[in-house]
Amino acid sequence: MPALLFLALTWAGEKAQGQTYIEYPKNAGNIQPLRQENVPRWLTFDMDLRARAENQTALNLISGNGQAYELTRVRVGLQVRPATWLTGYIQGQDTHALGLALPYVAANMRDTFDARQAYANFHLKPVTIIAGRQPLQYGGERLVGISNWTNNSRTWDGFLGRVGDKNRLDVFSTSVVTVHPTSLDKHGAGLNFHGVAGTITTWVPHTTIIPFVFVRSIRQVTSQQGVVGVENEATPGIEVDGDLPAGWDYHVLGALQRGSYSNDSIHSGAGFAKVGYTAKHLAWKPRLRAEYDYATGNTHRDVQQISTFDQLYPSNHNAFGLTDIFGFQNIREARLNLYLNPVKNLTVLVQQEWLNLATNQDGIYSGSASVLAKPPLAGFLRSGLGREIDASGAYVFRKYLVIDAGVGHLSPDGAMVQSGHAAPQTIAYFSLNYRFTLDRKATQQ
Repeated sequence: MPALLFLALTWAGEKAQGQTYIEYPKNAGNIQPLRQENVPRWLTFDMDLRARAENQTALNLISGNGQAYELTRVRVGLQVRPATWLTGYIQGQDTHALGLALPYVAANMRDTFDARQAYANFHLKPVTIIAGRQPLQYGGERLVGISNWTNNSRTWDGFLGRVGDKNRLDVFSTSVVTVHPTSLDKHGAGLNFHGVAGTITTWVPHTTIIPFVFVRSIRQVTSQQGVVGVENEATPGIEVDGDLPAGWDYHVLGALQRGSYSNDSIHSGAGFAKVGYTAKHLAWKPRLRAEYDYATGNTHRDVQQISTFDQLYPSNHNAFGLTDIFGFQNIREARLNLYLNPVKNLTVLVQQEWLNLATNQDGIYSGSASVLAKPPLAGFLRSGLGREIDASGAYVFRKYLVIDAGVGHLSPDGAMVQSGHAAPQTIAYFSLNYRFTLDRKATQQ
């Protein structure tokens, strides 16, 4: 196991409109409040600045394709409060991948200045209605999240209704926004992603419970038999995160998928289980956590059934290692995490992952749900995808400036080698993130 040296890791916080998420992604650093007496009482500006340098040794899994580049992200927001029951928010975004040849620039890396959020928030306690372009985040964001690590990250156009606060119920009808790097970002035709999600924080001490049902409809899909039709897919499940006595904690998720894919039926599922222990009495407060992830693949035992889990809209960064190659589909992962706090404001994570296919008869899927490799007719000879070791950390300098750094290395195995993706992948990154707001609140106090 090679020694890995590092400084820090984090990702910028999101204007999430009061939503609570459990473990990933975590916010680090505060938003610096700047005060100016000339700003109207009903207005707040905000800005989010992030720059991240990355170096990959085998970009797009191409042997010898080493690339170094800089990801830049500028977000400027404006919140208006014309009435006590009404808030409006608009956020522009400009992202670029500097130094990276255009053929290698992924869809989530570049978006010339565009509107990322634009919504009206109507709130009369205990009811909130949000209409417009907005983020959606639930639980650990393994099924529905903004993917904030990516340069553009994700938002939806549509409507969300919320009842309650600490215990609440969300109902939404939306369509994910598609980024067009050189033109206006737009959502697909019609509202096709819907959901009901509860967040319960007071029923069980030190525990958050999130039951949910997500529904996705796609107008035109082609079945395994070549029949064109409609996809209607429901994903019910539950996510629970809690603290136990004596320094123990846990986090579990289980989800099923049922529905129709043209003339095929959908029958799939996924979940994870994490158990951790924190030795608060020791120096650096070490926390060891074991994790197991599983998402079904298509065994092709029933020619009219699809059993590849649909990962929906996850925040996949570091779910299967820092190299971010794999998605939550046809995969098994065993993982060990070690968290450390050497000094104040510094958090460190060292992790080891063992990655395998759930079934050798299905393909290898990327974090964006595309097919990295199709299986041979008889299936892959071995289920192994590889072994990865990563190290990362986060240092918050003077409350507001967040310094990120990390190194991850994947050693491919089994199915990856058989499919022609045998090149080891190493990624290293370093970034800075700073956020602030500007209003006149201080002059009113």
